[in-house]
Amino acid sequence: MTGRVGDWVALTKARIQLVATVAAVACMWIAGGKYLDPLATLHLLIGLTLTSSASAALNQVLEVEIDGRMNRTKDRPLPTGRVPMATARRFGYAAAVIGTLWLWLFLNPLTAWLAAVMIVLYVWVYTPLKRVTVLNTLVGGVPGALPLLIGWAAAGRGLDIFAGILFAILYLWQFPHFLAIAWLYRQDYERGGLKMLSNVDDSGKVSARQAAYYGIALVPVALLPTLFGFAGKIYFYAALSLTLGFLAFTFRFGLRRTDRRARLLLWASLVHLPLLMAALVVDALV
Repeated sequence: MTGRVGDWVALTKARIQLVATVAAVACMWIAGGKYLDPLATLHLLIGLTLTSSASAALNQVLEVEIDGRMNRTKDRPLPTGRVPMATARRFGYAAAVIGTLWLWLFLNPLTAWLAAVMIVLYVWVYTPLKRVTVLNTLVGGVPGALPLLIGWAAAGRGLDIFAGILFAILYLWQFPHFLAIAWLYRQDYERGGLKMLSNVDDSGKVSARQAAYYGIALVPVALLPTLFGFAGKIYFYAALSLTLGFLAFTFRFGLRRTDRRARLLLWASLVHLPLLMAALVVDALV
């Protein structure tokens, strides 16, 4: 392999993966009755890291020309040539196959199937749709939320309504998060030829309205673990407070669509999700 360690961190989007992986392990712990089998956890970490890395690498292989035109991505390892395209492509396919087989052999077929669906949707459905329609985010949110189901399935008990609720929470959370990013980098996305809502919404009113709609929908969905008896009062009040706070940032962005308010909404999303998952874990412990 060529390229520095930092180049491979960027190619695999390791920093973003970290949050998803921790959340997946938390889901595995909850699904397993508040018990983590150390060996099964290790297999989940290996398989999910490989399949997520494959998604990230192959996405950048397909978008190398686009990344080269955008200021925020032009210094990535592929546009700059620090990692050769052929190397990244081989790595992506190898990681996809090995990671999926790893999950199949050492955990269970459901976990492997979900990981395979995640790769296919992200690389070969969502990635090309970004050049075609502003509705691409509706599809992109699915592979973005699948790591939670992969973690849940890794416990070996299949999927249930609680898993579906967690998936719905993460799916809805992604829209204010994505819309804030799209607004901040709207000129970059247009330069890259990507179809984003912010590119056809000069005033930002539609973007802000969509962020608010998904933020409003997230409030009752975030409370469902308690309403269905899967969590207690600690989670309920933490989820209510955190999600209403998150919603306030979406409303604030809607009132005045400035880059500063979009950035604050982005940071609010990055604080909201880890704290929400932490509240779920703390509630289960007490």
